[in-house]
Amino acid sequence: MSDLGLLMRQVVYTNRTFWRNPASAFFTFVFPLLFLVIFTTLLGNEEVDTGTAVIKTSTYYVAAQGAFGLISACFTNVALQIVFARDGGVLKRMRGTPLPPWVFLSARVIHATVIGLILVAITVAFGAVFYDASVPTGVALGQFVATLLVGAACFSALGLAVSGVIPNADAGPPIVNAVILPLLFLSGVFIPFGVDTPRWVVVVGDIFPVRHLVDAMRESYLGLTESFAWSDLGVMAIWAVVGVAVASRTFRWEPSR
Repeated sequence: MSDLGLLMRQVVYTNRTFWRNPASAFFTFVFPLLFLVIFTTLLGNEEVDTGTAVIKTSTYYVAAQGAFGLISACFTNVALQIVFARDGGVLKRMRGTPLPPWVFLSARVIHATVIGLILVAITVAFGAVFYDASVPTGVALGQFVATLLVGAACFSALGLAVSGVIPNADAGPPIVNAVILPLLFLSGVFIPFGVDTPRWVVVVGDIFPVRHLVDAMRESYLGLTESFAWSDLGVMAIWAVVGVAVASRTFRWEPSR
């Protein structure tokens, strides 16, 4: 069988294992919608000045929670699934099979990307139905899709990189959450930035890729094609390269002894 055929079969297998854990799959899809409902219920009647447009808070959170869903699928899930598979001996046994390692890891990334895209689509549809939020079309849709693909590649690479420095499965959730949760708050995912936002928060947000994913998704989602910053995609691409470089040095196939 060709490498492409092996890759497709591994993607199918990865998808089956994901859905055979219904609790994990359920909360992967529910958390972004849950946060969307909570924040829009509390703050949905207010308006947010994004710097390029003044929009309803509910519209802001549709794009922000879409970004959160993509990060959850491509960073959190990839990192934790790899760590659990390593500690369970799955990765070690896989190395003894004819399956090329790159096929195994690529299948994980492709599956995570598909799940992330589904999550974003559900969030956008939810916003359109319940909050009368518009759906990007034309040029904005192209920018939106490009943002999702670059973001998925970026956070999947970072998930693989982080998995290599996690010592064991028990330490996986605390370390992953300690890495991503502060960045979510410092990047405007849960709390919109305003004129009173401390300067250091803005600086930190600009360094890491979460803020750039949120900004690019929001601008394309709102159809603000003229203010869309392609540099946001460039920053995420740089972080994707960094993630691949770190993963190539830290990734481990066997559990720690």
